[in-house]
Amino acid sequence: MPRSDRLYAIVDELRARAPSRVTRRELADRFEVSSRTIERDIEALLLAGVPVWSDPGRDGGYSIVRATSMPPLNLTPEEAVAIVVALATSTDLPYQDAGRRARAKLLSGMREADVRAARELADRVRIGPVADDAMVAAELRAHVEAAVAERRVGELTYRDRKRRSTRRVVEAHGLYLTGGHWYLVAWCRTREAGRVFRLDRVEALRLTEERAAERPIADLSIWVTQGRTVEI
Repeated sequence: MPRSDRLYAIVDELRARAPSRVTRRELADRFEVSSRTIERDIEALLLAGVPVWSDPGRDGGYSIVRATSMPPLNLTPEEAVAIVVALATSTDLPYQDAGRRARAKLLSGMREADVRAARELADRVRIGPVADDAMVAAELRAHVEAAVAERRVGELTYRDRKRRSTRRVVEAHGLYLTGGHWYLVAWCRTREAGRVFRLDRVEALRLTEERAAERPIADLSIWVTQGRTVEI
């Protein structure tokens, strides 16, 4: 395990066992390293500002407040480019504005030399055309994003594949990407069933102040078996 990963894992282990103490030997066995390596790792965490409490002695151990989290570590240029490329492929897709803010935060937290190296590497990466949902109006996209993030109820005007326009009252529950298109995952109160609405066919969405109730995934038949969650 790389040391940076082990440092995060040590913090997670201490948090999981808090407020109990974890001995050096237990941590060494857990991560298959020497007790001396664990001591050096704890010193690195203390230098990074992580409040680890140490009990001295041969059988000494470490403890931490459960709410403690690990300060951000510097990313390598390759790691930064991987994230930036992922954000770039979300252009004109849901939460693109949040993605741009995340990119700015990412770069601002890196060392200048690493930013230069990341930009040089990124300049050698090319991304093809975006999906058709690039045609979704910015204002409408923002309403859909807010509806899903806040699980809001809205009044939807939708044009189906035969270009027929209908109005529905929907509960926004999620977003689904397949076949190069984004879909709004919702419970349609008008049809009393789970539905998906392709974003480039949504003509209007007016949000209400009402929050949608929780619904089991089984109620939303549109969460097809091929779909997978986004890992964060």
